[in-house]
Amino acid sequence: MGKLRLYLRLARLLAVIGLGLLLATLFTPLERLTRRDLMGLRQRLTRWFLARLGNALPFRLQVHGELPRTPMLWLSNHVSWADIPLLGRLAPLSFLSKAEVRTWPLAGWLAHKAGTLFIRRGAGDGSLLNQQLGRHLQQGRHLLIFPEGTTGDGTSLRTFHGRLLSSAIESGVALQPVAIRYLRDGQPCRVAPFIGDDDMLSHLLRLLDSDIAEVHIQLLEPIDSQSGNRNELARRAQAAVAQALYGETSVRQAA
Repeated sequence: MGKLRLYLRLARLLAVIGLGLLLATLFTPLERLTRRDLMGLRQRLTRWFLARLGNALPFRLQVHGELPRTPMLWLSNHVSWADIPLLGRLAPLSFLSKAEVRTWPLAGWLAHKAGTLFIRRGAGDGSLLNQQLGRHLQQGRHLLIFPEGTTGDGTSLRTFHGRLLSSAIESGVALQPVAIRYLRDGQPCRVAPFIGDDDMLSHLLRLLDSDIAEVHIQLLEPIDSQSGNRNELARRAQAAVAQALYGETSVRQAA
């Protein structure tokens, strides 16, 4: 029965990915034909696809809080690649991701076609990237970044880095802190985190072979980007996420 469940889930997931590949393939000539920036349409299609991708994963989702009515820079803690379909289904979003994701088979290509912005670690191009992010926000589009810079096991937070928050400050766009948590039997889920030397395929198969986990997403009180410098804003967002996840104002740092 366990293997049958795995195969059925895998078949459903592959069907959804196939649909995503078809959408992305058809979108490219449409964009070339119209010769216009279709990022708004791209984001809406991506949201539609990510909702179906999230439904194909063994999660039961609960969302708390209000979706922002105006474009914001979303700041979320980062546990797994699954954060992206679960968060991306909530609103038409673009994501900022590490450059390595672009090389992932299929997933990297789909992320690129979905309008994901990629950053190279230690590339020293922070100013140019902030300008790129700022243009995106100024055009009235939501953008989500993971300010920890990497994934964690969900039991603690890494430092929220503020260097990319200049884009929100200069654009006058508020910050939307987000807390995402994976639970099994009321305890942190040990299957969902995608950390260390784990590879995508092995992690995916373990996830699909597991029982359904609870996922709680909390949309926290927005933070006015004009109320502090980028490091102050990062600390406030981190404290808000820590409070939502662990019920404490002091932040537990990951090693």
